[in-house]
Amino acid sequence: MSDILERLRAETREAHEAIERDLAWETRVATLDGYRALLARFRGFHAVLEPALAGMLDDEAFFGPRRRLGYLDADLRHLGLDAAEIRALPRPDAVLPRSRPEAFGALYVLEGSTLGGQVIAKHIGRQLGLTAETGCRYYAAHGRETGAMWKAFRHRLADEAESGDADALVAFAARTFDAMRHWLCAAPVPFLDGEGRGPVAKVLQRG
Repeated sequence: MSDILERLRAETREAHEAIERDLAWETRVATLDGYRALLARFRGFHAVLEPALAGMLDDEAFFGPRRRLGYLDADLRHLGLDAAEIRALPRPDAVLPRSRPEAFGALYVLEGSTLGGQVIAKHIGRQLGLTAETGCRYYAAHGRETGAMWKAFRHRLADEAESGDADALVAFAARTFDAMRHWLCAAPVPFLDGEGRGPVAKVLQRG
């Protein structure tokens, strides 16, 4: 394990454990409505962060395969939302990365979530009967390529930390965990008809 990965795991442990504790994902995905509302929150977070990361990294060959906003849109469409409803979903007023090290700190959080996502995707399959093709593409993420994608990211992360500001990278990773927790654990997105086909109601934004 690289020094930067050891630092990230140690120095973001508290923030990482807080989101795992507060999100209570098993409860959130116990019903289709709860699962859809959780995806709607994730969609807002990715809609803000992904464009910022793309601009800061300026490396589509590397970042492009790691985008997941399109997966969220596909899942939400499968679960009953149309394009206008998806665009109208709330977004956080998030703090965005201002440098490459900060961008890699944020991407550590997003890419790391694809590892646990494999477990969650299997749980959702058992609980709700969904697959990557039928509403669970976001959590399935890189699928069989998850291990290889994570290995490639680790190598790139080590290079960036060695040539850049490792302190800023680690600090922004912790900040991203906190921002994600506040956003995901705010009031869920309610759907007026209970099936995700009606207009999306406004929600309290605490992020």
